Amino acid sequence: MTALTLFNSYTRALEPFVPLDPANVRVYSCGPTVYARQHLGNMRAYIFTDTLSRVLRWKGWPVTHVINITDVGHLTSDADAGDDKIEKAAAAEKLSAWDVAARYTALFKDDLAKLNVQPPTRWSVATDHIADMISFGERIGGSTYDAPSGLYFDTTTVPDYGRLAGHSVDDGNAPDVGRIETVEGKRHAADFAIWRRSEEPGKRQMEWPSPWGIGAPGWHLECSVMSIKYLGEQFDIHTGGIDHREIHHPNEIAQNQAFTGSSKTGANIWMHNNFLVERGAKMSKSSGGFATLDTLLDAGVHPLAYRMLCLTAHYRSELEFSIDNVLAALTRLKRLVIAVEKLRTQIEPEMPAVTVSATAHTLLDQFDAAIANDLMTPEALPLLESAVTMKRLAAAERWHVVRLMDRVLGLDLERLVRLDLRLRPAAATLVPEEIEAKLDARQTARAARDFATSDAIRDELAAAGVEVMDGDPLRWEWKVSFG
Repeated sequence: MTALTLFNSYTRALEPFVPLDPANVRVYSCGPTVYARQHLGNMRAYIFTDTLSRVLRWKGWPVTHVINITDVGHLTSDADAGDDKIEKAAAAEKLSAWDVAARYTALFKDDLAKLNVQPPTRWSVATDHIADMISFGERIGGSTYDAPSGLYFDTTTVPDYGRLAGHSVDDGNAPDVGRIETVEGKRHAADFAIWRRSEEPGKRQMEWPSPWGIGAPGWHLECSVMSIKYLGEQFDIHTGGIDHREIHHPNEIAQNQAFTGSSKTGANIWMHNNFLVERGAKMSKSSGGFATLDTLLDAGVHPLAYRMLCLTAHYRSELEFSIDNVLAALTRLKRLVIAVEKLRTQIEPEMPAVTVSATAHTLLDQFDAAIANDLMTPEALPLLESAVTMKRLAAAERWHVVRLMDRVLGLDLERLVRLDLRLRPAAATLVPEEIEAKLDARQTARAARDFATSDAIRDELAAAGVEVMDGDPLRWEWKVSFG
């Protein structure tokens, strides 16, 4: 097998992956702030981390994967001012903060399941770790100071602050200081809150007593606390979106260094996926009108078409979201599923042990080389598609290869069938049974050379959003529109 190399955002270089403990590769992924539905750009991060976990297991390493749930502390911007996102959403929806967090956590996990993203080893919820955060803040006291609004971290007390973002306070710069608002009492522009005191204790729903007053933890604190608690002071890989590379993750690293009293960053390798973009602008919840998985489902697009779309681009590249791109991914998925269905019909129910030929070994080696090259899924995906129809391989051997490859790519080909992909759009005026009956009537008319009736049925279906596809194994498809 090809040695695995991964791009380390901290060093800005491809590096061979060498686990700290080959019996337990430890991975931490920044999870969602659960104040709203996660948009498709958010979900790209978890398809990426799922692919990473699958590749690590493909390479033979057991994985302990932790994803946090941020249900407190994340403000409405990267500034050290403003409202907590959960509290703001609770006020807008006239719910408790706890109910808001529970609702959007459940929706997030449901979306992950639809995308065939495997659950992590542990979900770690921020509000379950308040006591741990307070203890952590007390331990790093040498790097903190009191300000009118709370306890702040002095970024000049740790080595090479901001290196992950490509900046350093040592040369007079700080990571993207323009995104950080001025706060009274801060010593340096890049300093950040460890604990924010409540301006009016009792007004917030989520607040706790601490040595620094009644309040709530800062957003950056939770990830340091939970990653160290469950994975140790130094673990293998930390993942997140590329926006985390500028402020959140440099602040995590600073906290980790203060906690350990060393230059350790917390993870040997820091990995970041790029943005999902719409017409040149990144997709974000703050911009409004963002697309979610329900946007696809309402249009009749299967969620795994979005996973397919993500696999067609390298995780470090921007990925454009458009109707055309989504439909191209859906078509590609349909062709693959149809080919797999045909392959299944050629396989005995009780398949004997498969002898892997030299041809299959070569194909698997090529696949392994692609995913070992920093998870190069755009090169791995065509190899899976080739394996399904490769006539030089017996059906049983092809099925064996396809199943192995899909364990990494996660398209759920062992269970997915073509009818799963024919979803009914929310705006559809016909149900599938009605469509099938009209298609049968149209087929009868065509056989009788009654083309006027045949065309009339076709036009009636088109008016209902159904596109007739003569000669296609699916027979018909919904005309997809995203509004």
